[in-house]
Amino acid sequence: MFDIFLYICSPNYLLMRAKYLLLALLLMVITQQGLNAQFGFSHELGVIAGPVAFQSDYGERSNVETNLGNVGFGVGIVHYLNFAYQADCNCYSKYTYFNDHFKVRNEIDFHITNLDNFGPEASDNDFGGLRLRAHKGRTQVLEIGSQLEYFPMSIRDFSAGAYKFAPYVSVGAHFVSFNPSATTSLREDGNIFGQVLNPFTTDPTDTGPAIIEGFNVGEGQMGTGIDTRVGDTWAITWSVGTRYKLGILSDLNIDLRWHYYTSNWVDGLNPDPRPVNRVNDWIFWMNVGYIYYLD
Repeated sequence: MFDIFLYICSPNYLLMRAKYLLLALLLMVITQQGLNAQFGFSHELGVIAGPVAFQSDYGERSNVETNLGNVGFGVGIVHYLNFAYQADCNCYSKYTYFNDHFKVRNEIDFHITNLDNFGPEASDNDFGGLRLRAHKGRTQVLEIGSQLEYFPMSIRDFSAGAYKFAPYVSVGAHFVSFNPSATTSLREDGNIFGQVLNPFTTDPTDTGPAIIEGFNVGEGQMGTGIDTRVGDTWAITWSVGTRYKLGILSDLNIDLRWHYYTSNWVDGLNPDPRPVNRVNDWIFWMNVGYIYYLD
């Protein structure tokens, strides 16, 4: 799994965000020790992967081509606290409704999405449509957080093999680090046209040097609506899914989730702060995972 992370993420970006990974791991250890002292629990560890539909300012809202076109891929490492079973005594915990119906999921996720402008305006046979089609983006997102999962059916009974499926719902929060980028295929003498980097401008002469220079030197601030600097934000997460019992110590996990970011710059684009741009960036992630119960 870590080989995948290193392959798809730039080394510089990983180094910049390493402190957040270390902090998250430290908090997880401290939290687990405190919970174990109070409740007693067992551990589960797994990996997840699947397609990510990124809903951003690239393309048009509710456009099928946009929804199907701006799809990336995500991977994650997940860790569960199972309160129904105590690993230290190899026995069930004292029965409470919470112990038998809730788990805490901690995870580190990473996803990449290539972004294009789709929709009727981008398809127009004019210079405005050409600018939109030429303008492309990409974002790398690292997320660290926790969710509380609720299982309507008994976790004990599922673990004992009383039934194969265990559906659940969850809600949580993630700390998010994002690294967007933007490019265009329209060039003149090796320089990028300023008006292409700001494809929503109504002024065809908007080729201000600040936009061109800011992009070419890699400062990230590319004028109105575009900012490719690395940034941080938070995400509210919720999901529905199910476990499928593969064996005594292993489950297949299928999860459908939504992450709503508290920033509109995760994709590096925020073209219109007026009411027409009503929501921040968000993703829909369908993933499949393998979960192993640790002794």
